Amino acid sequence: MIDALTVALGVTALLLAAWCGFATYRDQPTKDWHFIGMAVVALLAIVQLVIGVVRLAGGADPQQGVAIFVAYLIGSALAVPVAAFMSLTERTRWGSATVSAAAVVLAVLEVRLYDIWGGVGG
Repeated sequence: MIDALTVALGVTALLLAAWCGFATYRDQPTKDWHFIGMAVVALLAIVQLVIGVVRLAGGADPQQGVAIFVAYLIGSALAVPVAAFMSLTERTRWGSATVSAAAVVLAVLEVRLYDIWGGVGG
């Protein structure tokens, strides 16, 4: 995996979590600008998914197994889009809380993906 992309995705996910967490604190639902942030994070996750699949197709082998790596890749690509959809159905502060929680989950998934791939220099 590309270490810089993994870090960038983790950091942007945590920024999104803080932003939506603040909206939750202020008793606000997700707004259009939150969805722009979600789109940026989701795009980064999709780029990571594509790079991961290309590397696997090229013969790279994750240290902890291909199946678990693919499962985490798919989960990380779906975490924020699913939360975005859920926040559309819940137009209260809890929609913002859902996105915030999903973004934290995505950041944790990134740490785990890094570990599955093989850590430094993977």
